[in-house]
Amino acid sequence: MQAKRTVVIGFLGTQLDNGRGAARWEKWRPSVALTQHEDRIIDRFELLYAGGQFASLARQVSQDIASVSPETQLLAHDLPISDAWDFEDVYGALYDFANSYPFDPDNEEYWIHITTGSHVAQICMFLMTEARYFPGRLVQTSPPKRQAIGNPGSYALIDLDLSRYDQIAQRFTREQAEGVAFLKSGIATRNAKFNAMIGEIERVAIKSKAPMLLMGPTGAGKSFLARRIYELKRSRHQIDGKFIDLNCATLHGDGAASTLFGHIKGAFTGAGADRPGLLRSAHKGLLFLDEIGELGLDEQAMLLKAIEEKRFFPVGADTEVQSDFQLIAGTNRDLGKEVAAGRFREDLYARINLWTYALPGLAQRPEDIEPNLDYLLAQYGAETGERVRFNKEARERFMRFAASPSAAWHGNFRDLSAAVTRLATLSEAGRITDQVVDEETARLRRLWRHHGERPDGNEVMLAQIMGEAAAAQLDLFDALQLQAVIKVCRQANSLSDAGRTLYAASRAAKARPNDADRLRKYLARFALDWDTVSVSN
Repeated sequence: MQAKRTVVIGFLGTQLDNGRGAARWEKWRPSVALTQHEDRIIDRFELLYAGGQFASLARQVSQDIASVSPETQLLAHDLPISDAWDFEDVYGALYDFANSYPFDPDNEEYWIHITTGSHVAQICMFLMTEARYFPGRLVQTSPPKRQAIGNPGSYALIDLDLSRYDQIAQRFTREQAEGVAFLKSGIATRNAKFNAMIGEIERVAIKSKAPMLLMGPTGAGKSFLARRIYELKRSRHQIDGKFIDLNCATLHGDGAASTLFGHIKGAFTGAGADRPGLLRSAHKGLLFLDEIGELGLDEQAMLLKAIEEKRFFPVGADTEVQSDFQLIAGTNRDLGKEVAAGRFREDLYARINLWTYALPGLAQRPEDIEPNLDYLLAQYGAETGERVRFNKEARERFMRFAASPSAAWHGNFRDLSAAVTRLATLSEAGRITDQVVDEETARLRRLWRHHGERPDGNEVMLAQIMGEAAAAQLDLFDALQLQAVIKVCRQANSLSDAGRTLYAASRAAKARPNDADRLRKYLARFALDWDTVSVSN
């Protein structure tokens, strides 16, 4: 197999490559030196320079390379760069050069020389190579430790495939893991689906400035996660403005647009002074709009323009203002259904729906209750200076209840946080006892019973009838079935009457049906009887 030809692409060093007379050979000149290495023949050198004033130097370097390396073909390119220290000027010239250059990576290996040229040129060469506009590797040259005629110094190839560098790859892996842990506040969550979602959010937060949509029930942690995303981006110097947090459900009437977009003095009755608005307050920062589905259609249209153009009109203003903010939106609604119902703009939904994540409620993450419990207790201790712990029995009792069908967790982490605060406050000498746990679980049951949504009382009833420990051991399938059976029993006049209702279809196939006995045996599986289940608690 024939070896690939080696092609160097590099800028002329207007200072480093310069030199006159025979004395120039006593000086280390990077472009010339790169062709003097005996272990590697440079087949072609694409020498870039900016401006006709350097044409004579380019000819001198070309002649010197030809004298030390006749095998090297040198092609000089005068690039249309008016200011070698202007990023746009340099990058644009290199971009045009790369697009017109006949790269042949199957037969040629490209070295991008970054030792010469202005610092701006070196950075642009790096960026072009990283983006694969230059399909090659960076090469950096260094002078010899002791200057000697004919000593070309050394060169080092830099491969931008970071996966080949174990230590760098490990560092990036470690930094990503640290970022994920930061978003979770160090809580060792165990739910695999949730952990995978947070891992993706970490990558998106670091790489993207696009809007993000966090969906989930009230108390699922949308606002908390949005603030952690902001703090993560700020720690990486990707953002330096403020974190602005607004619940759109608190906006009403004409004041909604003013709160978001600001107003000028005299825009409406009561507007006695200019108001910047929250979008301008979030300039160079992050704006979290929770319950975005509560915004009116007019405000939605104004927000869409502000997201896309970074410009908008304050209320009553004739002149646009600017704000370069990043947006995270939160909602507990199905915005797709809101669009279908005409309550949410389809174009705004499409704009904020690029990165959408559904945060599960606490009841959908029972394995994460315990690590969050430990985190909240540690938080309480840090805030109060008092260390609080469960005794073993009390912890087991609370965890059985927390992960059981009896625990609805309507308020999600807000409910858990409130429960931990009460448990810690009522602890005895820093120890949470069985009695304190029993009082708290009873309080939570009452709270959820009056919630007006699931559960309707049946799940609570199982714990009351069977005892908390027994109810916690039931599979959801058995719990739901048993609840339905008890409902029927409480509406019936007798065991037989309940049996006839429950077995109405199958009893017709039996010659001598005994519905009461079938129901009695079913209840006995759960250590229950008619007297126990037929009486309403």
